[in-house]
Amino acid sequence: MSLRDAFTAELKTAMLARDADRVSALRMITAKLKDVDIAARPKGIDKVPEEDILAMLRGMVKSRRESVALYRQGNRPELAAKEEGEIAVIESFLPAQLDEAGLEAAVAAAIAETGAASVKDMGRVMAALKSRHGAALDMARAGAAVKARLG
Repeated sequence: MSLRDAFTAELKTAMLARDADRVSALRMITAKLKDVDIAARPKGIDKVPEEDILAMLRGMVKSRRESVALYRQGNRPELAAKEEGEIAVIESFLPAQLDEAGLEAAVAAAIAETGAASVKDMGRVMAALKSRHGAALDMARAGAAVKARLG
């Protein structure tokens, strides 16, 4: 099942269950997806591919995590809780991320595969990681791990 179909199916399920928070989050996801599709039209793309949808979802999670931090600083726990609920819904559509041990093993394998010796080779290592692990890898965490290993 594609992500687009999963969004629609989950929205129907949430509506039938009368889960207002989940319905709201799913509607927000579908609205953002429509915006991304519209933005891609000048490039001749009618509907963006799955990897672009995953990137969109990651961006949504990142912005909500930043909002949670700001709401906590501003002493607004109810808004932080709402954002955390949205994060949970969005993350349910993302593939499982590698844990720390898996990340370290993937970085070590990519360094060995590319023969990287210094931070100058970081681009090749990151490209190898992205091609092998793609969606299951948080590139920000991977970049920090590669830099620590090579630096």
